[in-house]
Amino acid sequence: MRSTTLLALLALVMLYLVLGALVFQALEQPHEQQAQRELGEVREKFLRAHPCVSELELGLFIKDVAEALGGGADPEINSTTNSSHSVWNLGSAFFFSGTIITTIGYGNAALRTDAGRLFCIFYALVGIPLFGILLAGVGDRLGSSLRRGIGHIEAIFLKWHVPPELVRVLSAMLFLLIGCLLFVLTPTFVFCYMEDWSQLEAIYFVIVTLTTVGFGDYVAGADPRQDSPAYQPLVWFWILLGLAYFASVLTTIGNWLRVVSRRTRAEMGGLTAQAASWTGTVTARVTQRAGPPAPPPPPEKEWVLLPPPCPPPCPSPPVGRPPSPGLPEKKVAAPSPPTASALDYPSENLAFIDESSDTQSERGCALPRAPRGRRRPNPPKKPARPRGPRRPRDKGMLAV
Repeated sequence: MRSTTLLALLALVMLYLVLGALVFQALEQPHEQQAQRELGEVREKFLRAHPCVSELELGLFIKDVAEALGGGADPEINSTTNSSHSVWNLGSAFFFSGTIITTIGYGNAALRTDAGRLFCIFYALVGIPLFGILLAGVGDRLGSSLRRGIGHIEAIFLKWHVPPELVRVLSAMLFLLIGCLLFVLTPTFVFCYMEDWSQLEAIYFVIVTLTTVGFGDYVAGADPRQDSPAYQPLVWFWILLGLAYFASVLTTIGNWLRVVSRRTRAEMGGLTAQAASWTGTVTARVTQRAGPPAPPPPPEKEWVLLPPPCPPPCPSPPVGRPPSPGLPEKKVAAPSPPTASALDYPSENLAFIDESSDTQSERGCALPRAPRGRRRPNPPKKPARPRGPRRPRDKGMLAV
């Protein structure tokens, strides 16, 4: 991803966050202030009704109650009452472990012991990648099953001579509709019945759970009236299937966006080629109507500093090299003047200036060169004979 695209995406996300912060602040801050005022009124009413209790003791009591509620205690259950409901029974502990590896983390039940927190660290580091592998496999199998079922429906539509483009749109809509019916609408009505929630609260819990946000203000099975130990494990299996479906939907959307991006690039490339061709055609027509282009102005003359004239008599400079004796005379073509058009490369311009300066310098007092004959080509050298190994000589003896 390019740096400009990344910066633009970051700016868009920051703008989205600021917009969300402003909206949530405007909606929730008045409710928070009202709740705080109500709590203050309740405290003052309690202190007036019980003058023997000081304000400090009441504050410490409220703090202890809040910590107990955060630890999973239920204020409606008395310590002397025998109740089978517990946050850490087998079903609830299984559901808590499932919220760890799914990264939902409702927060309604928290770990209070150091040993539990230490075990949670290693449990999450191993369980989250393991659940990711399971989620990918379940999502692939679930998406394949749904697409296979939708493929049969597409075949029926094609038999009815429905256009293929419309069939693709209908299949995508059916994929989304079946998934929402199985994993969103049906659990919503189930939670409305089992938890005694409103429809808005139930669908809020479903979306917050399947998006792995998990605020914890609504948790399935947290009500003490739910005594079934298999209820929360069943909820966790619904979470598994729902997350797998959402993963397959996101994969499908990513593939669709990739295909759309490729088609858009191909179409833009074709439009660019057509625009270039049209521009070239229009330019050629305008040039033909306007006539041939005017020749460019001739280049300015180069002034070269000449040497001072020599005293008379000054020999005339040779026009060409005198012919060598015994050879026919050849005519030397005069150098052609430079063309009016500018040269393509700066180095050619520099070479032209050097040649003109050398020619001008030869018109001075330089004496004519002596005629030279044609050089004969050197005969080819004979290859040297390979020499045999040299015999070592004895020291102190002369060779005969």
